[in-house]
Amino acid sequence: MKARVKNGIALALLPQILLVKWVARHPDRVEVFYSEGIYPVLSRFLRLLFGWIPFSFGDLLYTVLAVLAIRYLYLRWKTIRRKPFPFFRNIITVLSAVYFVFHLFWGMNYYRLPIEEKMGIATNYTSRELQALSEKLVQRTNSLHLQITRDSTMPVTVPFSDRDIYKMTYRGYQLIKEEHPFLEYKTRSLKSSLYSLPLTYMGYGGYLNPFTNEAQVNAKVPAFRLASISGHEVGHQIGYSAEDATNFIGFLVTSRHPDPYFKYAAHTHALAYCLSELSVADPEMFDMLYAGLNEGIRKNYQELVQFWERYQNPLEPLFKSAFSTFLKANNQEKGIESYNAAVGLLIGYDRAYGF
Repeated sequence: MKARVKNGIALALLPQILLVKWVARHPDRVEVFYSEGIYPVLSRFLRLLFGWIPFSFGDLLYTVLAVLAIRYLYLRWKTIRRKPFPFFRNIITVLSAVYFVFHLFWGMNYYRLPIEEKMGIATNYTSRELQALSEKLVQRTNSLHLQITRDSTMPVTVPFSDRDIYKMTYRGYQLIKEEHPFLEYKTRSLKSSLYSLPLTYMGYGGYLNPFTNEAQVNAKVPAFRLASISGHEVGHQIGYSAEDATNFIGFLVTSRHPDPYFKYAAHTHALAYCLSELSVADPEMFDMLYAGLNEGIRKNYQELVQFWERYQNPLEPLFKSAFSTFLKANNQEKGIESYNAAVGLLIGYDRAYGF
């Protein structure tokens, strides 16, 4: 690439950032022209392009690019030390190109209208409403657990493979669109990440590759949670970037699914968020409700806790802090705490429509 072209791309970085900041002030326009206009067409094209590949092409692409970057540094280190300016110019050129592609392919969804506005629900709630929803979820989760296990002391063991769960997640989205057409999902591209082990050490259940539009699931996570994670990641695929929104969407899709294992995944996940909030707002009520869960459900929760404890490491907080900073830089003021904000959406939806 000629130096003049590289300079032009590098100099375009600052105007791009300013343009995105300006566009972010107009979420109604982002909603109409990007999230409901450009993005559905572009994202479906990417899923058509990469979705049929049986493994994560995006993960492989990241690996190849990382190897090429290391090779470049190794072969040109002496030249870089002698002439650092061209190297830093190249770095800015790459950052500018990545910034452009990221926002074109997916990133502008950070600036769309919040899902609560789209659905006409209020997300503020009282302690009493939090308690009421938690009680409802405890009752339903206990009922689903007994429906599956026929034994209150037995944890749920999921009989499906990862790929079965991904196919069933797609079916769940085909069903939910009848109730909420804006959740329509075309052309499945949902896969186990090749980086499942690194994701586990980082503390993540999955991610969306914005450059290939592949929804990546950490396949090492306990199986009873996979359906909920899959629903969450597809929520990102259909254009919702906010973590609270995709947690909420994941619950809607999996809780409406005809399969009881999916319903169980939805309710245990939503209940975990509600109980987490309740443990702060009303510790005594939290203790009472948690004690009221079937022993088998508590065993599933313990299974999840023990799973993450096995992979705890000194770098995990750094990864989560970096991700939180990334979220804040992309219009999610609460950062990683926005995951728990799904509780407000759950209560607001229950108040408006009822679960």
